[in-house]
Amino acid sequence: MRQIYLDYNATTPVAPSVVEAMNPFLSGHFGNPSSSHAMGRAAKEAIEDSRVKVAGLLGCDRQEVVFTGGGTESNNLAIKGVMLQGQPGSGHLVISAIEHPSIVEPARFLERLGYEISFVPCDEHGFVHPSSVEAELRPDTRLVSIMHANNEIGTIQPIRQIAEVCHGRGILLHTDASQSVGKIPSFVDELDVDMLTVAGHKLYGPKGIGILFVREGVSLEPLLHGAAHENGMRGGTENTPYIVGIGQASYLAANCLDESLESMTKLRDRLNDRLANAIPGLVVNGGKAKRLPNTLSVVFPGVGGQEILRRVPELCASTGSACHSSGLVSSATLAAMGKSAQEMAGTVRLCVGWYSSEEEIDRASSLLIDAWENLAVPAS
Repeated sequence: MRQIYLDYNATTPVAPSVVEAMNPFLSGHFGNPSSSHAMGRAAKEAIEDSRVKVAGLLGCDRQEVVFTGGGTESNNLAIKGVMLQGQPGSGHLVISAIEHPSIVEPARFLERLGYEISFVPCDEHGFVHPSSVEAELRPDTRLVSIMHANNEIGTIQPIRQIAEVCHGRGILLHTDASQSVGKIPSFVDELDVDMLTVAGHKLYGPKGIGILFVREGVSLEPLLHGAAHENGMRGGTENTPYIVGIGQASYLAANCLDESLESMTKLRDRLNDRLANAIPGLVVNGGKAKRLPNTLSVVFPGVGGQEILRRVPELCASTGSACHSSGLVSSATLAAMGKSAQEMAGTVRLCVGWYSSEEEIDRASSLLIDAWENLAVPAS
């Protein structure tokens, strides 16, 4: 049975040219980048070449690119790195109600240390209004972190407008752009952010590598103390093969952004239309907001999302964030949007990607429609 993969927001396959770029640094070019001999210099040059490629994708200076162990580490570094400076337990952090756990849990950790946290609500479309952010700001607010695009429903947030609100008060702004980078333009100057997170495995790169853009002049307390790697922001010998991988993935994303955006939008809309035409009462979560081109979150009326997916074993999709793949945790995003328990239970997230095809979309929609028709309770 051939699998149809529609879970690109959970993770992406590693692009073939990324694997090809990484392979030499898994065997022959194994030198420590801090070593002064030829093998060390080769590794160092490869890392700096990747830093340039990432900078090209984000529109920043290469010295503002910090390599980390993944999106979660980048988010932790941004949040804790700002808040843990200065007097312990003193300061206020603002995040939205629809953030990824890798933002929420560091915030909760800081709260246990005495820091104060505020959660900005979203509207029924999953949109965070700049005025709602402004309403939460205080004289002791040190950092605001609002995701660029939501991982469950794809809603794109007005980050530049939020930046204007924050910077007008002298407050730093971080955005988790793990889902947006490579799918839509995410240039740091256009967004006007102070820090921005990228996860390699959402970008057709390997798992276990991430990026934190840190604007020049922003000071962070490191999470990992050691030698002065990554401009002193992350101790530890650099993971050369994976850094090379995310560099190549960034190069690919930068060069195919317009083409992939158009292609994914067409495929997502094709899937949306086929489902909506066959299933009365189908609801698109966040459907009236500006969304990622690849993301479709739908509520199947009268049935559970898990039941639907169990009926279609050849389809790889999810009922929400892969971080809650057990299905036992309610979606904080859908709850913040005011969705009912029944709507949350009936939600399925379908995400297309670079390697999706019309044939797969048509097959997936037919399978989902058949599953719903078999499960739906006949109208009385």
